[in-house]
Amino acid sequence: MGETLTVIMRWVHISSVVTLVGGIVYARFVMIPSAASLSPDARTALEEIAARRFRPAVFAAMAGLVLSGIFNYLSKPGHSVRYSSLFGVKMLLALHVFSVAILVTAPNNPRRSRQLFGAAISGLAIILISAYLKGIA
Repeated sequence: MGETLTVIMRWVHISSVVTLVGGIVYARFVMIPSAASLSPDARTALEEIAARRFRPAVFAAMAGLVLSGIFNYLSKPGHSVRYSSLFGVKMLLALHVFSVAILVTAPNNPRRSRQLFGAAISGLAIILISAYLKGIA
């Protein structure tokens, strides 16, 4: 059962990252530029509907990341100082992504595009750090 739970938690973690970071990258680099060709009213309506529909996925992904992340971290004790330092940076970036994801799904946010850009950079940096940490763990 232990190995099965580990695989399930890893899958939850990866699926949650794909949902959250993938949704942010898609929104910033595909949806918002595509919506620029619409009239201002239609663009605003589209962005508000998309934000409202993305909000439940954001909260589900954040819950999945927190629960599976705690499990994954605690199931492998005895990390090096370098690992712990990079893990701390990763957590700070994750807090940035979480807070921005909440903000960009809130109604009437005129800075959505700029916020998504920063969250996309942070999210991709988290993935890079995670790949490195997986190699040194």
